[in-house]
Formats: sequence, structure tokens, C-alpha cells
Amino acid sequence: MNYRSFDHLSGDTQEWIVDLPDDLDLIVGIPRSGMLVSNLLSLHLNLPMTDIDGLREGRLLQTGERYDGEFDLSKFSKILVVDDTVYTGSEMTDAQSVIDGFDLSADVHYGAVYVDEGAERFVDTYAQTLAFPRVFEWNMMHHAFLRNSCVDLDGILCRDPTPEENDDGPEYREFISTVDPICVPSVKIGKIVTCRLEKYRSETAAWLDEHGIEYDELVMMQYPDKATRVAAGNHGEYKAGVYQCSDAKLFIESSHSQARTIAMHTNKPVYSKEQNRMLQQGYLSRVARNGRMSIEAVKSDPLRYVEQLRSDPVDFVKRASSVFL
Repeated sequence: MNYRSFDHLSGDTQEWIVDLPDDLDLIVGIPRSGMLVSNLLSLHLNLPMTDIDGLREGRLLQTGERYDGEFDLSKFSKILVVDDTVYTGSEMTDAQSVIDGFDLSADVHYGAVYVDEGAERFVDTYAQTLAFPRVFEWNMMHHAFLRNSCVDLDGILCRDPTPEENDDGPEYREFISTVDPICVPSVKIGKIVTCRLEKYRSETAAWLDEHGIEYDELVMMQYPDKATRVAAGNHGEYKAGVYQCSDAKLFIESSHSQARTIAMHTNKPVYSKEQNRMLQQGYLSRVARNGRMSIEAVKSDPLRYVEQLRSDPVDFVKRASSVFL
């Protein structure tokens, strides 16, 4: 599972600049995600920017230099039309067809930050080849891939309850019935996998329906009360079990510690919202390797590590924990 965050997009776009055609004088973004790229390029290159409708109507959305809203297209000689990604090539081909109809005198180039293997032919320039399957921070909760994913509820679709709200009683029922959503996916979710207890299914299902969040299955914990669930302490293992037994290709989890547990138990991709990272096979291999090396180091000189723990226990715990992050 290839993942790119906003930070990746910004860095990859900036690196791409050295490979762009010289003497560009206008950046055109393909809505919607292409506008992210066009904005970054416009800022870095200090060039005017518009979208395809703006190109048709003769207006700018944002400029490096000062313009008075409308502009004369004949003053631009080299235009770059950009999108964030190209997979099948259909959107880029459609954009090219539309822009060809404008009968521009300018030299028009087409590009994308990420292209699928084999999709390079649809653009004149690109930053990276990024194979499918892939997900991006800016469209993860609106991508068709969500239909084949497991998604956490609290921390992803809504905020977590406060300690006062999490009383396993009337305050909690009020919370799960009235909390505002922080994300309403535009596609159906395969499985919502939550540590909420089964006894709160009716309130949870009603809240999801109220906010138009569609899903195929809602999986909830079977413990009788919060105290029993907390005593069991197996939140990550429970989610891992659901994920492992499903055909889902991705788990979207709010808690990094639970995301790690899910990834370790399933060997399948897990997105950690808390750290904005995709945990997958490379991550698991690194954790295992670092763990083995640390164990061997302790075995070789145990007194040294005992002394380090005694002298500064807080620093020792931080450094030991970093091995498994």
C-alpha cells in the first residue's frame, strides 16, 4: 500500500520543479486535487494560477504578480496543466480534450506529481511513479478503496469522548448520540470496527444514519460493560482479529499503539492517524530487526543498561520505546 501525506506532496512537488519546462508563465490545476499541486507550484514559482474553467473564462484564481482579475490569454506563452495523480489517464485525457477546444496559441504541457506504472504516456512530465494500490491523506476518506477497508469510529469519524463523557452510562449515551462528526466519507465503508460495546449499537447505528455515513458492517465489542473491556485490555488484538478474518486491504485506525498491534498481528497495511503513517511490511520488519538487536545488546552487557535505567529512568524508557515506534 503506497501512501502519501500532505508533507510528501509538498516535498515531492518542490523536488519536481527542477524537471519542469523552462519559462512557464501560468499554472492550471485540474479540480479538485490538482488544485493542491497548482497552488504549491504557483507559490514556489511565483506564477499566476487558475483552473480549467478560469482558463476558459479568462480569470485568475491566484497570482504571483498582481493582476486585475481578468487576463489576456495571448500574453501567456507556456502553460502547465497539473493534477496530483494519474492512474487510468481518463481525467488527464479529458482535460487535454477540453483545453484543445480553447484553441490556445500558448504551448501547453501536462503533468502530475504521481503516475501509475504505465500511465507515464498521459503526461509530459511527472515527479514519481507510484504503483497502485495507493492512498493519499487528502482523499483517503473519499476514495473507492474505503469500500474494502476497516475503519475505526472514535477518533476517525468523530472525536474521542472526554473522561467525563466516558462513564458507561447516561453521559456516554449522550455523547454517542449527539457528538458532531469530524469526517463524513463520501463512499460506503466496508467495515466500521469500534471498541464501543455491543449494548450501544442502537445509538451508534442511529448516529451513523443521521449523518449519512454508509457502511456494510458495524463490528462492536461483546463485553458487558466498560470495566470488563478495560480489564481485558485487548483493543488492538480484537481489531486485528476482525481485520485478519476479512478481505479488507486497509485498516484506518486513530490510535498509533493500536495501529501497531493490528499491523503486527495481521501483516496487513494499517494507517495510523495519530502519527499520519502507513504501517506495513517494511515497518514490521524494521521493528522486528530493531527489537532483536536491542535484546542482543542487553544480553551482551546487562549491567550497563541497569545503570542507565537507574541514572535516568525517564530517558531510558524514551529511548527503549523509540525502538518500537
